[in-house]
Amino acid sequence: MNLEPLTLPGEIAYLSQLMDYVTWAAAAAGLDEQATYRLSLAVDEIATNIVIHSYQETGRTGDLTIRAETDADKLLIYLEDTGIPFDPREEPFPDHLDLPLEERRDGGLGIYLALWGVDAFHYEQVDGKNRCVFMMNRPSTAGDAPFPES
Repeated sequence: MNLEPLTLPGEIAYLSQLMDYVTWAAAAAGLDEQATYRLSLAVDEIATNIVIHSYQETGRTGDLTIRAETDADKLLIYLEDTGIPFDPREEPFPDHLDLPLEERRDGGLGIYLALWGVDAFHYEQVDGKNRCVFMMNRPSTAGDAPFPES
């Protein structure tokens, strides 16, 4: 099953529509509540970072395009933007978690939680766009499915 892509302005006000799409795709793929939450958290964190850091803070405008594909084993969510290239996997692991909150440096934890929450994550640049791919195993799948090569 492939869902029709959805393109929205890269603005905070449109993130709820993006999340509705993710929730619907997760339900259509048969993900349980916990997996749906983890996927939603991941997509929301990355999309919010794109809007804030790649569009708002730079004065750029652009869109976010999301699409979903499923097969017997997995759900893939593709999130594309035309902002500044940024591979979330290159963000350093938050090494300050044992410090009191007031002593921790800002940033990094949301991306860590986002990438930790999905079964696989991939970033690439395609045709001048940034593409983040989130993979969740479907309930009937035992173990981790290999991530598809693009």
